Parts: sequence; C-alpha cells; structure tokens
Amino acid sequence: MVDYHAANQSYQYGPSSGSNGAGGGGSMGDYMAQEDDWDRDLLLDPAWEKQQRKTFTAWCNSHLRKAGTQIENIDEDFRDGLKLMLLLEVISGEAPLPPHRPQCQTNMLNHPPRALILPVRALSRSAPVTVGGCPPNLGFSIHSWKDGLAFNALIHRHRPELIEYDKLRKDDPVTNLNNAFEVAEKYLDIPKMLDAEDIVNTARPDEKAIMTYVSSFYHAFSGAQKAETAANRICKVLAVNQENEHLMEDYERLASDLLEWIRRTIPWLEDRVPQKTIQEMQQKLEDFRDYRRVHKPPKVQEKCQLEINFNTLQTKLRLSNRPAFMPSEGKMVSDINNGWQHLEQAEKGYEEWLLNEIRRLERLDHLAEKFRQKASIHEAWTDGKEAMLKQRDYETATLSDIKALIRKHEAFESDLAAHQDRVEQIAAIAQELNELDYYDSHNVNTRCQKICDQWDALVPRCPQGWGFGRGDGKTEKQLETIDQLHLEYAKRAAPFNNWMESAMEDLQDMFIVHTIEEIEGLISAHDQFKSTLPDADREREAILAIHKEAQRIAESNHIKLSGSNPYTTVTPQIINSKWEKVQQLVPKRDHALLEEQSKQQSNEHLRRQFASQANIVGPWIQTKMEEIGRISIEMNGTLEDQLSHLKQYERSIVDYKPNLDLLEQQHQLIQEALIFDNKHTNYTMEHIRVGWEQLLTTIARTINEVENQILTRDAKGISQEQMQEFRASFNHFDKKQTGSMDSDDFRALLISTGYSLGDAEFNRIMSVVDPNHSGLVTFQAFIDFMSRETTDTDTADQVIASFKVLAGDKNFITAEELRRELPPDQAEYCIARMAPYQGPDAVPGALDYKSFSTALYGESDL
Repeated sequence: MVDYHAANQSYQYGPSSGSNGAGGGGSMGDYMAQEDDWDRDLLLDPAWEKQQRKTFTAWCNSHLRKAGTQIENIDEDFRDGLKLMLLLEVISGEAPLPPHRPQCQTNMLNHPPRALILPVRALSRSAPVTVGGCPPNLGFSIHSWKDGLAFNALIHRHRPELIEYDKLRKDDPVTNLNNAFEVAEKYLDIPKMLDAEDIVNTARPDEKAIMTYVSSFYHAFSGAQKAETAANRICKVLAVNQENEHLMEDYERLASDLLEWIRRTIPWLEDRVPQKTIQEMQQKLEDFRDYRRVHKPPKVQEKCQLEINFNTLQTKLRLSNRPAFMPSEGKMVSDINNGWQHLEQAEKGYEEWLLNEIRRLERLDHLAEKFRQKASIHEAWTDGKEAMLKQRDYETATLSDIKALIRKHEAFESDLAAHQDRVEQIAAIAQELNELDYYDSHNVNTRCQKICDQWDALVPRCPQGWGFGRGDGKTEKQLETIDQLHLEYAKRAAPFNNWMESAMEDLQDMFIVHTIEEIEGLISAHDQFKSTLPDADREREAILAIHKEAQRIAESNHIKLSGSNPYTTVTPQIINSKWEKVQQLVPKRDHALLEEQSKQQSNEHLRRQFASQANIVGPWIQTKMEEIGRISIEMNGTLEDQLSHLKQYERSIVDYKPNLDLLEQQHQLIQEALIFDNKHTNYTMEHIRVGWEQLLTTIARTINEVENQILTRDAKGISQEQMQEFRASFNHFDKKQTGSMDSDDFRALLISTGYSLGDAEFNRIMSVVDPNHSGLVTFQAFIDFMSRETTDTDTADQVIASFKVLAGDKNFITAEELRRELPPDQAEYCIARMAPYQGPDAVPGALDYKSFSTALYGESDL
C-alpha cells in the first residue's frame, strides 16, 4: 500500500533537474542526496510545514476549482480519498475507477490507493514543475524570485498590459511580490500560494514551494495559449459567418430596394392616359428618355451586381462548409428576373404607346385644323341662304319676275351642287376625329351637326302655290339679253368660285409626311395644280367678260339696272379678290413644300446616320457576346489568364461606351423629328439597349464566375490539370453550350465520372448543386461538388471543441467568459445568438455553445 503521507507530499517531487535552471545537471536522485540533510532540518521546522501545507492546498484548489470544489484542510478533506480521486481526474484528464462512498476507516484508507491506480504520468505532466522543468526563459535560481522582479517579469512577458515593469524597484521586494501575486490572482486566476513576507524574511525560501507557484504561472500561460488558439479559431469562424451574414443582409436590402423600384416604376410605365396635345405627349416622351438615360442604367448595374453578390456568397458558403443562402420569400434571383422582365415589357409597350399617341395627335391636329377651315368656308357660304329660300316674293311677282326667280333658283341649285362635296368632306373629317378619340369631339360633332342640318334645309324644293300677277305685256329685247347674260354669269361664277375656295383650302391645308417619297408626291401634285392656273385665269376672264357685256348693253341702251345680278351673290369683286388670294397662296405653298422637302432630306440623313452606326454597334455587341462565351467555355490557359483576358474584354467594352452614347444622341434626334421607321437597318435603339445591357451583365457575371473558380481552386487545392478535366467533362455534357446544364445532362455527367446514382441520391446531389431549384447546374456548382468531400475546412465539432476550451471544459459558456475571451463585437454576436443552456449542470446565464456551433453549419436551427 502506498504511504498516504507520501502521496500527499508527491507534489514536491515533480520532474526536476536541480536548482540551477534548465541547464542544471544531475539526476533527481543526485539532487535528493545533496538536499537530504537540509530537508531533514526543514521537516522539524513548523513554519516550513505550515508554508508547505498552504502552498499544496492552494495548488490543489487551482485544479479542483475546475470541478467546482475545493479543500481547506488536506488532512480532513482528502481523508476519504474522493477529492483526491477528483484531483487526479482533473490533472490527468482520465476517469478513475468508479468511486464508492466509504462506510468505515478501512474503506477510507482504501481510496487513496484506488486513486493512485491512475497512471503516474498524470503527476509527471501536471504536478508542479521545478526549475529544471520550466521553459528555458524561466530558468532562474531561487534567489531570482525572492525580490519579486522575476514574478513580475514573467507576467509582463506574457501580459505586458498588466505590469508596469519599469516602475518596480529592486529594493522593495515585498511590494514587488504582492503586486505580482495580486495581479496573478485577479487577472490570471492563479490563487495566492505564498505570502510575500514569508519569502522575503526567509534566508533561503523553499525551492519546491517557489517552483510550485511558478509552475502555476506556466500552466496559466499554457492554458491561456490554448484559449488563445481556441479563441482565434472561433474568431475566424465567426468572422466568416459575420461576413456571410453581412453579404446576406446586403443582398436582402439591395433586392428589396430593386424590387421596390420595379414595383414603383411599372405602374408609371403602364399609365396610358392620353394627353390633349402633342406638346404634352412630347413631354412624356422626354420624361421617358430621362428614365432610360438617367434612372434605369444604375438599376441595370444594381441588378447585375446583385446577381454577382449572390453567386459570390453562395461560393463562399460552399467553401466554408456552410448551407446555401435562401433569400426571403419573393426575393430570389428568379423573382428579380421575373420582375425585371415585366418591367421591360411595360417599358417597350410604353414607348410604343408614346410614339403612336404622338402620331395620333399629329394626325388629330391636322384633321381638326382642316375641319375648322372647311367648316368656316361653308358657314360663310350658307350665311343668308336659308332666309333667301324662305322668302315668298313669288306670290306677288309678275311673269317676268317669276321667270327671274326660277332662273335664280336654277343658279342656286348649281352652286348648291358644287358645295355638296365640301359638306361630305366636313362630315368625313368629323367622323375620323371621333374614331381617333379627339379630345374636343363634342364641339366638332355639334358644329358638324349644325352644318348638316343647315344643308338639309337648303336642299332645293320646288316652290308651291306660285301665283302669277298680270304683266303689262312689255317685253324688251335688251332686258331679255341682259337677263340671259346674268344667268350665264351666275352659272359659271358659282363653280369657279367654289373651285377657288377649294384651291385656297388645299393651298392652306396642313400636310403630314414621313418620307421623301411622300413630300415629292405632294410637290408633284402642287406642280400639276399650278399647271392648271392659266386655264383657270382664262375662265376667270371669260366670266368677267360676261359681266362686262351685260353692263355694256345696259349702258348703251340707257337701261338702269336695279341692283346686282339677281341670280348670284358672287360678284366680280369677290372673284378677283379670291383669285388674288390664290395667287398669293401658291408661292407660300411652294415655300412650305420646299421646307418640308428639306426637312425630309434631313430626316433621311438622320435615318442613314443612325443605321450606319447601328449596323456597326449591333454586330459588335453580338460578336463580343460570342467571344465571351468562347472564353468561358474553352478555358485556354490558367484561370488567371482567363480572368486577365476577360478583364481586358471588360475594359474594351467600357471603352466602347461612347459609341452607344453617340447612337443614343442620334436616336434622340430621330424621335424629336418624329421619325417612326427606318428601312436602312433592322436594329432599333431598343434592340441595341437590351443587347448592351446583356453584354455588360454577361461580362461581369463571367468574370465573377472565374473569380469564384479561383476561390474554389485555392480553397480546395484543385490543380490546373484537374480544373481542365472538370471543364472538359462539363463542356462535353453541356449540349447547348450555355454554361449550364439541365438535370438530365448533369446525371449523365455524374454517371460518366463513376457515380452510381439512384433517384434519392441524385435528388440529394441536386439539392447541393442547385439549392435554389432553378433546374440548372452551373460549372461553378459542379466543381464545388466534385471537390467538396476533399476539402479541409473547419467543422462544427472543431468549433465546439474550441468553445469548450474557453468554457473551461464545461458544457456551457457564460456571457462573462465570452466577453473575456473574444473581441467585443464577436462576443456580443455570440451572446445575442446563443440559446440558453438547458442541461442538468446549467447555472444562471449559461449559454448553449453546441447548438450555436452546429447552427453555424446548418446542422441545427437556433
């Protein structure tokens, strides 16, 4: 049986090579032989024994506190052997034989040997370390510790912020020792084992007591090193998690902002309330240009960056062995793409509507002005006509008067027939204005109805009940001749007057043309009209000659004519006035047509200019898209070569932007000129814009894919040859050469690499490579999967083990411990997310670091 007292004193005889430090020679036996006499004297010294008990008690308690207990009296507290067994369990890290509570002194004596069955190596590695067992920098002589400077130096070496070493004085050992002991107890959790006065006032302090104390410092700093290593691992893991969470929060915020902008913009683009004037619609078109030029481009960049951030985040999560990121409902990349597609559909429809509305309003303005002109001319002609027809002057007229009235009525019927076309034109214009939804249709309809009603009232009716008064029988030949001339004048003046009125209408008529061919057609028609003017002038002179002949006969026969021509109100003055007006309008029309011809020539120049630029830019964009696709698929050279090549492409694309800006300027000129078609190119500005946006997105996405492949390669140690093999395999099964494959192609790829797949296993793999259930597998997801099982990454178990170190081997950790061991932000991060610990050994405020750790890797939910 091992002597119990010897067991209790075993702490004194840890591995030691003497008192001369790490370099001291001699075995433990030699050292013991040299010290025997001195030790025998000390054993008789009560003060020495008291110091030994105090030191040993403190040393035991420094270990027992880890088990939540302590001793006060070694004779009593170790008597039953239970705490001794617990002490050995703590310092050895190995469980002893199952203890049983002693019922008698014999059993009490039995427990120390049961405890000591533990390997002796437990004592050799955990009992107090002598000078020889200290690290080289601790190899001081015992007198080196007596003045307290060595204790302070030891603390300062590891925790310089705790000791102001320069302020210590060698001639004040008590202050120095107390400072070191108090700092050690307060900040290093090292119990006070010796009193400063005992050390200073003793000629030769006990070496083993001193080194027991020193060994506590060594173990404290050794434990601190383990804690630092554990804290560093945790900090690294938490930093990855915090960065990922930051990226997730950024994604959620950017996605919310972009979706909100889309939701806010679509109603504006779908607002198709027409305006009353071209000016108002042109302002809408200008607002739309601002949207395309100023407001949308940043959103295109945001959308592209959002997709890049999402892909980078997923790559980082896979590389750090974290679960894939699932955005909030409605904020998936596919949701954003659907919203964007809706936006662009609304955008395209809005632009088409704007241009159609401007064209409609242009037509409406033209028709409304034409309606007003024709209506005004017609209303001037009908003025007084209805009142004239209602006269009953025939009731008291003579036979000659009746004949004159009949002839007058015949002339009126001829004039009426000439105006029939104008009335029909007025009605047709009004109808078209209604069909085109003219904003002032009500007033147009009212005016048109009034004209039609007046026209119906003017339809000639044969007068009834004409009575013939008795004439005087006088018939003068000259009067009859004059009357015939008046009638002939009236019959020829009415249609000529109507022709002049129509000519004036046509010469003042607004015209809308969109091509050179159309304006040249108008010029040709105008030239043809001008060619009829000599004949018209001869007709005018003939009509005026009839009037002059009647005047000559009356004057030569001294006949005084009563009033003007009874058959018409169209006087020679009216004819000459209108003819003069026609003569004035012809050169004005010439000028207007020539101006429009110049405008259409300018428009044709704009068309050709835009087409020439668009026919360069459009194919350039398409070529770049194809080249980028080839770079990303062919994988020539290293990933760095590809990345460099792609960034050169990106710079060349950015440098090409001025060509797009020039095209936008040319397109704006085209829209301002109301040019709606261009036969010289198949490219529209909308096609160019969409292609450019796709090009920018594609190059950015492709660069991001290569960057993520570099991250994956470096993190997982994939060689260039392996990467090329992966790419070759992927390209072979990527039938459509789109850079992604559907599930059937991916299954075939896996089978070709040696996988034996059932549906359950394949579905599991698909959930890994396609966590968002898009139905497609990218090359990045493929290489992540192929190298996943060989990755040397941190795990939940490693993080749990690190937390266990910080927690002092407890199954829980406290907020105080977290704040002590981790940087403030990471400590608070853990405290805010750790669930309360519910185990049987829980204490108030205990936190569950195990569930927290597994949740970091998606193995549980907090």
